[in-house]
Amino acid sequence: MTTAPDSPPPPKVRFRWAWWLLAYTSLMLGVIGIVVPGLPTVPFVLLSAFAAARGSRKLHERLLAHPRFGPMIRDWQAHGAVSRRAKRLAVSMMAACAVIMFLTAPRWWMAATGTAIMTIVAIWLWRRPEPPAPPGI
Repeated sequence: MTTAPDSPPPPKVRFRWAWWLLAYTSLMLGVIGIVVPGLPTVPFVLLSAFAAARGSRKLHERLLAHPRFGPMIRDWQAHGAVSRRAKRLAVSMMAACAVIMFLTAPRWWMAATGTAIMTIVAIWLWRRPEPPAPPGI
């Protein structure tokens, strides 16, 4: 394949296979997270989109076109934004997991450690901007 002398060469991504593997593995974990309580879906789907952009153009395009995940990924890529609904759902699930941990952990400090980490994540999450409102609303 030849390129015009004034056009830049196509970008080469080192370790494309590793990005591809990370993209599909994180997508699989995200899908499993839909049905397994405590396993997050959104972070794995976002990680999958990030890795797919570097390792699998086809997967990246499919994720962006997905009716459920596409808008979330586009909001994150464009603005680093998370919807208020997603924030509420995430914090609710973390709170439920914290209650379950305190009820089932063999030592209180184990549940407290997990809850502290989830609290830090919740604070970070609420500090993220929300996506801009669609025009006309």
